Amino acid sequence: MANDLSLLYALIRQYEGLYLTPYYCPAGILTVGYGTTGHGVYPGIKWTKEECEARMMSDVQKFVRGTLKLCPILATDDRKLCAISDFSYNLGLGNLQASTLRQRINKEDWAGAKLELLKWTRGGGKILPGLVRRRISESLLLE
Repeated sequence: MANDLSLLYALIRQYEGLYLTPYYCPAGILTVGYGTTGHGVYPGIKWTKEECEARMMSDVQKFVRGTLKLCPILATDDRKLCAISDFSYNLGLGNLQASTLRQRINKEDWAGAKLELLKWTRGGGKILPGLVRRRISESLLLE
């Protein structure tokens, strides 16, 4: 992948934090490392920082490819690609696929996309300050 993803890694590290043992996020999903869920994540496991980094790097590639498939216009702008890939990493490609956010991006309606991003601030049914800050950071990259 030829894109510069350094901003994406920075966003993930900043907003996910690093957890070497699993915890349940506000949405009730078992999580470890830098927001890793799914395969290989189970109660009682302990990861090293190196394992967390490797899994994040692997997962990022999957989310960037999926984001580009859904929003091909992002291939020409690394900042915007990092912002929306961070959204996908945090909330899943299915949420991006079904979103008005995706429609705005694909129409290059960046003002509308910024407004749509700011709607995704709930976890477990509650507005979470960390998600508000994360969506603001992502929206600033769409300028």
